[in-house]
Amino acid sequence: MAARMKLKLKTVFVLYFMVSLMGLIYALMQLGQHCDCTERDLPKDRAISRLQEELYRLQGQIRQLEKLKQPEKQPPKASLPTIFVITPTYARLVQKAELTRLSLTFLHVPQLHWIVVEDSPRRTPLVTNFLMKSGLTYTHLYVPTAKERKLQEGDPSWLKPRGVEQRNEGLRWLREDRRAQPGEDGQQGVVYFADDDNTYSPQLFEEMRSTQRVSVWPVGLVGGMKFESPVVEGGKVVRFHTGWRPSRPFPMDMAGFAVSLKLVLTNPDACFDGEAPMGFLESSLLKGLVTVDELEPKADNCTKVLVWHTRTEKPKMKREEALQVQGLGSDPAVEV
Repeated sequence: MAARMKLKLKTVFVLYFMVSLMGLIYALMQLGQHCDCTERDLPKDRAISRLQEELYRLQGQIRQLEKLKQPEKQPPKASLPTIFVITPTYARLVQKAELTRLSLTFLHVPQLHWIVVEDSPRRTPLVTNFLMKSGLTYTHLYVPTAKERKLQEGDPSWLKPRGVEQRNEGLRWLREDRRAQPGEDGQQGVVYFADDDNTYSPQLFEEMRSTQRVSVWPVGLVGGMKFESPVVEGGKVVRFHTGWRPSRPFPMDMAGFAVSLKLVLTNPDACFDGEAPMGFLESSLLKGLVTVDELEPKADNCTKVLVWHTRTEKPKMKREEALQVQGLGSDPAVEV
């Protein structure tokens, strides 16, 4: 059918070209010839009129064939469970760059709701404007980290758990928002905690979309190893491939699991413990939701890495600081 339509369209275009060419040649032949009035004008006018009618007819046929060439509308897909992605973020030079990179991945994921929680006493203009232009479905929240839990300049990143209040604020909002959505549809979905400095394959989100309780997968470039991962035997998680304290209840990175929305809603007290020892933050949430035997391995039984624990290098600002001393620093009105 497609081949026949293509041949017919080609034929119409050839006819259209020939008629147009004949009309042009005819008009050129008449240029400069003496006209001795109406007897000659009449047949010329009729010929031109016939050519114009033929041209309009061919143009109409072309328009019809162009409509037929358009692909048929596909029937709507069955509604997908929403993936709610909770991302803590805080102000620093690379914040906008990190959020931009993350948003470009999320734009490839259908039915995704981004919950961005700022470590701030208020919504900042940078994040507000960024989200408005992102093209994503989002919720913008904020909550400051308690002073005693904040890392100080020079502290190693592992000294205190980060993003605790922000992740818990995202969970709080989800529970309140979903409570206002009556029926089973309001409980369908998946919750994932995505830090703004990691790197994610869009395939990861399709893997987690079918989560029933808690799904798990490997995380690359984490814990001083090429990857950390659950070890799967017979379709079940039996232990964990990790280089540090494998005896932890759930020795996994934050990027290595997703939780069904229904499980979050039916366990209203489940949250992250800001007082948890180093490396136990993930376990503080999961131990109240699931057992290791109930974990659902994804990514081909945890044999594929689809998320990487990357970290952007902190920019060196020595020249900027030197220029500021001279009053020649970069324009502070330019948002970076």
